[in-house]
Amino acid sequence: MRLTHRIMAVGTAVALSAAMVGCSSSKGSSSDASSSTQTTVLTVYAAASLTAGYDEMATAFEAEHPGVDVQFNYAGSQTLVDQINQGAPADVLATANTSTMQKAVDAGTVGEITEFATNVLTIITPAGNPAGVTGLDASLDNAQLVICAPEVPCGSATQQLTEKLGVTLNPVSEEQQVTDVVGKVTSGEATAGIVYRTDAKEAGDKVTEVPIAGADQVVNHYPIATVNESQHAELAQQFVDYVLSDDGQATLDKYGFSKAA
Repeated sequence: MRLTHRIMAVGTAVALSAAMVGCSSSKGSSSDASSSTQTTVLTVYAAASLTAGYDEMATAFEAEHPGVDVQFNYAGSQTLVDQINQGAPADVLATANTSTMQKAVDAGTVGEITEFATNVLTIITPAGNPAGVTGLDASLDNAQLVICAPEVPCGSATQQLTEKLGVTLNPVSEEQQVTDVVGKVTSGEATAGIVYRTDAKEAGDKVTEVPIAGADQVVNHYPIATVNESQHAELAQQFVDYVLSDDGQATLDKYGFSKAA
């Protein structure tokens, strides 16, 4: 079972894994981790917009690496970086923009970063578009609009795009991750939301997508890196390599992401 949003559970699993390694041999050598009976937990912190694609990639990665259990913490990129910078145990970090990842680089908590995908914004409404939204324009004045908070990547992108297009928004709420925006729209709490194109695709017929003219003026670049304090550095790099591989890129394309710049 994939664990999501359960940092304490992940920490417990890592601790249990370490204890099992210690008990499996009187010598306690690191080679015990490769035992066929040993499960190695690889903890990946990833932006919420990556959920569907990364879940699918993890299944394929586990199939290629028997005994490996990939567990995720999906959240807003800023939250993930704050947690890792404060010492939360993780092996891999993937964020939805480079400026947020740079905070982890500056703190010395991650290694070399590599861009693996890009994404742009779009508007979603409940199926059928009951508020009659036509785009990033005055039609939003009659909608209950939900957007991401400016400190998270989707919110920062929204702010940049509205400034470029000369549009002023009046949202009813600002969320800490893009999946919360999607949730409010699909539940009917909001009649419009600004999300990534990938989120609109994943939501399917639960929403109506209203493309934003000029959305490509602001592109989110997604970087990935291994965490310097990872207890499974080699395996963490293998996961990064898989994301960058043809198979990994094909999965991301399936979920609406564009190639890295």
